[in-house]
Amino acid sequence: MQVHNVELTISAVKPEQYPEQGYPEIALAGRSNVGKSSLINTLINRKNLARTSSQPGKTQTLNFYNIESKLYFVDVPGYGYAKVSQKEREKWAAMLETYFSQRKQLCGVVSLVDARHEPTQLDKQMIEFLHYYDLPILVVATKVDKIPRSKHNKCESTIRKALKLTAKDHLILFSSVDKTGKQEVWQWIEKMTGLQEEN
Repeated sequence: MQVHNVELTISAVKPEQYPEQGYPEIALAGRSNVGKSSLINTLINRKNLARTSSQPGKTQTLNFYNIESKLYFVDVPGYGYAKVSQKEREKWAAMLETYFSQRKQLCGVVSLVDARHEPTQLDKQMIEFLHYYDLPILVVATKVDKIPRSKHNKCESTIRKALKLTAKDHLILFSSVDKTGKQEVWQWIEKMTGLQEEN
């Protein structure tokens, strides 16, 4: 998709704040500092619309980005950051569960993991959670530019096995540095949302 117009519509914490246009939505989830903001910025051809932060755990709301008035990217709070209180974590978990289980416009979830390391227990729990709600999943393994190309197949195999991905789940290796995987991620998004690629 050719992206020219993007805006952050709202940062929501409860359903009554969600946008009402009815556009299809793709949620993006991942551990703090896994490269979620970098993925969003790469997909929408911006340098810093989605804030990249040196302070993990900064995203504490569901951030709805309007893409070309055709769909929303929904940036959800990063998980696994130790300095966030248990109470705060429980609040985030409830907010995510409400969104994932009730939002009819949600067409799929992009779940990010760090390609350089085996998925964490929290990464595994996220996939189990998405499987439970039977949501379409694209796992994006970030920072793949830091892995030799000869090890890409092994990397994919390790992630698939650790996350117990099914035949329905998709996995794409991605780099915001050299744009590896950008086109493939967009193709999955367009397929899930029913949007056709524009020339």
